[in-house]
Amino acid sequence: MDINLISLVLLTLLSGCIAGILAGLLGVGGGIVIVPLLYYVLNYLNYDQSIIMHVAVGSSLLIIVPTSIRSAIQHKHRGSFDQNVFTKWTIPLLSGTIVGAVLAGYATFEVLTSIFASIAALVSIEMFLNRQAKRSKAVPSKTLFQIAPIFIGLVSVMMGIGGGSLSVPVMNYSGIEMRKAVGTSAAFGTLIAIPGSIGFIIGGLGQPLLPPFSFGYVNLIAFGLIVPATLLTVPIGV
Repeated sequence: MDINLISLVLLTLLSGCIAGILAGLLGVGGGIVIVPLLYYVLNYLNYDQSIIMHVAVGSSLLIIVPTSIRSAIQHKHRGSFDQNVFTKWTIPLLSGTIVGAVLAGYATFEVLTSIFASIAALVSIEMFLNRQAKRSKAVPSKTLFQIAPIFIGLVSVMMGIGGGSLSVPVMNYSGIEMRKAVGTSAAFGTLIAIPGSIGFIIGGLGQPLLPPFSFGYVNLIAFGLIVPATLLTVPIGV
């Protein structure tokens, strides 16, 4: 077996374990941890700079699909789901996601990296300051509430995340209780991840510089190893 393939398998498996531990420890979504880990693995293995961020983001989106579906079903069964918001946000969120997936296919390495770094930095600062979103008593702008999911879908798909870091604060500010905001955001993660990963698959077809076992910009090794690794290691972090 190719030594580079062996290294990719081992380092990806290690990344999945680290992602699971951090997700359980810090309570963050997988994407915001998986993307930088995959980026550094591919960079360490000397894959071309022009594709490593695309592969990291695309693979992260496919990894999010099963976890977000599972989470959404559990939240719905527990009653922590707002059907009204989900119905109102579905079309604009999907619209933003589709536009973001198309733009990501044309975006350069620098653009994708800058978007991820900027938003991740804001999320990190928020976590560091330990601020908790408070339910707003003010009536939010109807236009802002309608536009927000477009932005959330667009940015989330270009970052390779499920969007909870963005959608939960917006919903909570708009007067939706935190429990339902979190549960509904899990369902939004599915709406972002499925079309997003399809977009990255299509966008990377025919790309000659991809790692082995890649389907467009989605790496199947990453998907096959990180999903079970995170499920096994999240309890350790918790």
